[in-house]
Amino acid sequence: MNKELILEKTKAFVKDKLYGESSGHDWFHIERVYNLSTYLCEKEEADSFIVEMTALLHDIDDWKFSEGNETVTTTTENYLKSVDVDIKSINKIIKIIKTMSFKGGVVNSIQDSIEGKIVQDADRLDAIGAIGIARTFAYSGSENRLMYDPSIKPLDFKTLDDVKNKDNHTVNHFYEKLLKLKDLMNTDTAKHIAEERHRFMELFLDEFYYEWNFNKKSL
Repeated sequence: MNKELILEKTKAFVKDKLYGESSGHDWFHIERVYNLSTYLCEKEEADSFIVEMTALLHDIDDWKFSEGNETVTTTTENYLKSVDVDIKSINKIIKIIKTMSFKGGVVNSIQDSIEGKIVQDADRLDAIGAIGIARTFAYSGSENRLMYDPSIKPLDFKTLDDVKNKDNHTVNHFYEKLLKLKDLMNTDTAKHIAEERHRFMELFLDEFYYEWNFNKKSL
């Protein structure tokens, strides 16, 4: 198994699939997660091939684009077989992908391998901070969601069907997911990076509410 060749083929495959995707899950998201994953992998004792392949493929069968089916990994599995990845590695990659997403915090997303922890951290880091804010609004725009409605409060999800509820707005997503991610990082390096990105989101929300509620009488 020529791992370097497989990685290059995989980059081309994923870029072809996701380039130009408009919801924030595009090729550039994958590239950032890949770069973060390789950085975190340097700090940990992990299988770099599993980390890199998982980072590249983690959104190919994303449940948000598979008609809401959070268990489908058919495209990913077929691709891995087509480039002759060994079955043991395929099983590791698929297992990580199936338990990586936050999904409102209502499903099992605990990683039992260091490789899974690394890629999950990288994916979650790209969901917060300045990039995370931009991706949140991009995704909500693709779903025709309101930017903000102060009468609709953050939801307390109980089931995955609750998570898929369209009757929500973008700002609630910060409270339902993004502001929770800092405390869910697995590795010490990711925890350190998350602190700064978390604080940036808090500052953004402070400014957002200030501008939303602007009243010249208060000046």
